[in-house]
Amino acid sequence: MTPSKRIKPLIQDGLINEVIRQLKSGKEASVYVVRCGDEIRCAKVYKEANKRSFHQNTDYTEGRKVKNSRRARAMLKGTRYGRKAQEESWQNAEVDALYRLAAAGVRVPKPYNFHEGVLLMDLVTDSNGIAAPRLNEIVLTAELSREYHRILIAEVVRMLCAGIIHGDLSEYNVLVDSIGPVIIDLPQAINAAANNQACTMLLRDVENLTIYFGQFAPELLVTSYGREIWSLYQSGQLHPESILTGHFERIDKPVDIQGVLREIDETLKEEEARKLYRALHAHQ
Repeated sequence: MTPSKRIKPLIQDGLINEVIRQLKSGKEASVYVVRCGDEIRCAKVYKEANKRSFHQNTDYTEGRKVKNSRRARAMLKGTRYGRKAQEESWQNAEVDALYRLAAAGVRVPKPYNFHEGVLLMDLVTDSNGIAAPRLNEIVLTAELSREYHRILIAEVVRMLCAGIIHGDLSEYNVLVDSIGPVIIDLPQAINAAANNQACTMLLRDVENLTIYFGQFAPELLVTSYGREIWSLYQSGQLHPESILTGHFERIDKPVDIQGVLREIDETLKEEEARKLYRALHAHQ
């Protein structure tokens, strides 16, 4: 087929030999099946900002570091150069996340190259070598739902241990190959330690999985894996092999009202003493 104009530079550089077919066209990118030498891979071609419907949200971009101060200022001002830099930052976030997660043992497509807005990575396939279906496209039994839920919760833990939260995890961002679930689509991935929305996004990711699998295995709907995971993470006790129970009990300690009032009273007295001291010395 005739290659996309954004793929042509990769063909010219010898990174891609042939574009076989288009696999899908989504809100943020189009994906093509390509041949790279003897390997069949996929090329994710990011759409330009004005040609896609997925809008970047400050909840996702918070905490992302921009090394070049000029780029950072331009991104804040929203200049033409700044918008281009922001778009590149958005794309790089997925590339960086894929490399980091693959190194951490998370089941994501293996990345190979990122060039001119095109990401080359593994083509995830089923046992017949055909492009793997999304999770929402396969028929699930209660048993398989419980198994896939267990696997994906473990992957969420492994991701968080690597410092990353997906931010948009659902049945639409998971492929199922011959072994099991593979997590995809990570341009909105966030740095768990640098983003104030990290807890909210982790809980939402886990809730999305729970609600989906809970349709087939209702007992999952009463679990609290998200809060359990976040509690362990906050206390520094979370690791890739953490054994989870799915239960979480919040212990709300009663507020010591009298203690708070005493602290306020003492603070006011100290401030009054400082004012009196300054007033006395001002007239000396």
